[in-house]
Amino acid sequence: MKKLRMVCFCALMAGAAAFGTRALGQEKTEGAASHMIVRSADLKWTPVMKGCEVAQVSGDPNADGSEFVLRLRCADGVKIPAHWHPTDENVTVLKGTFLIGKGETFDETKLAAMNVGSFVAMPKEMRHFAMSKGESIVQVHGVGPFKINWVNPAEVIPADGSAPKSKS
Repeated sequence: MKKLRMVCFCALMAGAAAFGTRALGQEKTEGAASHMIVRSADLKWTPVMKGCEVAQVSGDPNADGSEFVLRLRCADGVKIPAHWHPTDENVTVLKGTFLIGKGETFDETKLAAMNVGSFVAMPKEMRHFAMSKGESIVQVHGVGPFKINWVNPAEVIPADGSAPKSKS
């Protein structure tokens, strides 16, 4: 009988502890972060190269160890030259078709099409390139600092459409 009472007591205490922890976890504490809604109409787009713009959705892509979310919007037919990042890059297609290939130089034969909802994870330092088919919007998320290192900077057409600068 004592054994049965002890088992029931232990079960009751475990249940109370679990319920108490759950209840406390739902309480709003001072200084707790609130959720954030970002509407696509409120995004601030900034040109990054001819035919492509970027908008910061959340976080700080420049801060070391900071989580971030960006969106990249590209016009139809834009080719993004080979580049790499010092951190992992995670890309989800939100609109259009975005084609991605791996390698040191842009090569249309190596492009793989990604339609709306497709996702790709590019490991840090992997050389890759891309192309937009129709207007496309992709969402990029990761942990900063997020930087673009062009394999051949002379291939990048500036946002103002001027000719790429040749290496001296």
